[in-house]
Amino acid sequence: MSFVARIRSTIVISSILGATLISAAMAQSRSPQAIAAKFQAADVNHDGKLTLEEAKAGMPRVAEAFDTIDVEKKGYLSLEQIQAFAAKR
Repeated sequence: MSFVARIRSTIVISSILGATLISAAMAQSRSPQAIAAKFQAADVNHDGKLTLEEAKAGMPRVAEAFDTIDVEKKGYLSLEQIQAFAAKR
């Protein structure tokens, strides 16, 4: 195998491994436990409700989808709503 072919093989393998690690990290960040930890940190007044302002500061991806997740238009999200939304993705 030529030097160039070895380099190409190494690049392909590295790309595949990198994509696999990124995918695993993303899946882990969507786990119920990870979401709960982020929710607790973002819920600064510890009332069990995440407002849009709290989401913007602590869970920006949730803030982007806030109106979609808040189907009852209460102006806040529960942990369960966020976990259900993440599970659908």
